[in-house]
Amino acid sequence: MTLDEKIGQMLCLGWHAHLALDEQAERCLTELHAGGMILMGRNVRAPGEDGIDARAVRAMNDALQARAKVPLLIAVDQEGGRVARFSTVPFTQVPPAGKLKTSGEAFRAAETTARELSMAGVNWNFAPVADVNSNPENPVIGDRSFGATPEVVAEKVVAQVQGYRAGGVIPCVKHFPGHGDTATDSHYALPTLSHSLETMKARELVPFQAGMDAGCPSVMTAHILFPVLDPELPATLSPRILTGLLRENLGFDGVIVTDCLEMKAVADRWGVARAAVLAAKAGADVLLICHTWEQQKSAFDALKLAVETGELPESRVEESVARVQKLKATLAPVPPFDPSVFGGSATATHATLGESAPA
Repeated sequence: MTLDEKIGQMLCLGWHAHLALDEQAERCLTELHAGGMILMGRNVRAPGEDGIDARAVRAMNDALQARAKVPLLIAVDQEGGRVARFSTVPFTQVPPAGKLKTSGEAFRAAETTARELSMAGVNWNFAPVADVNSNPENPVIGDRSFGATPEVVAEKVVAQVQGYRAGGVIPCVKHFPGHGDTATDSHYALPTLSHSLETMKARELVPFQAGMDAGCPSVMTAHILFPVLDPELPATLSPRILTGLLRENLGFDGVIVTDCLEMKAVADRWGVARAAVLAAKAGADVLLICHTWEQQKSAFDALKLAVETGELPESRVEESVARVQKLKATLAPVPPFDPSVFGGSATATHATLGESAPA
């Protein structure tokens, strides 16, 4: 690979067209050599539409793959509940994590979601949420979490990791090292959590460790400042947290993906381009930039310049490329399109999810 192609494998990028590739998508693939693309609600459902054309989504994703020199990670946020890009029929609308009563329900929700995503050409789901909802005033997590205790969250995170894998989609536990106790939404500002390391080990880190032990091959970072670990840089940009805590202390050697670098928690303080370089230096393997072409291009250019000037060692880039390639090697073959896989004629209930235990 050329340096440009190596850097491209570290990018997961969004675009704006509805059920089609636009100039931005084409340039992400041809100029930036993107290794991943992320679907947003705007790509799959137009305002006012009653349903989603799953066959058209699949055709769009097939077109993305056809234009890429290297197989793409095609990602989405499809947690269930209020965070679901495929938010209507024919996709099954599973309950939010906080409403799933048992591990069996959590497994079946994830497996059902994964089978539908795979049929639509999506191979990477940014779920399950491993945050412990310990702060009832949390504005962003709430019922996206499985519960308020680490044991409950860990049990259901494991079930969903197994369910997504059984359904043919790569899972991703998020938001490391824990977004559950914040009172600030990192889409708009930078939260700070002043926990001791002992508290974090006993609560925040428990579900992440459980998910990783269950074979989850990817972890998404949180744009949160943890002064006990790093008084200056949020988790997404912190070598102490991504390399020191996650890699060296917890032993994770899978893919680390950032939350979107256009979120104000990092964009307002560091800028997207600088944040991309800092995240890569910290140990992130995939940099998520969901919206703006100018920001995507500036991040690519900043990463390339950082390598050329020696600020970002090319060996650090190559480590990430190797992890991304290893992850892509696990991708399940995309099945022939079968509309009968989609079962979302109505919101899935606890009864339809069933009580079967994880396989």
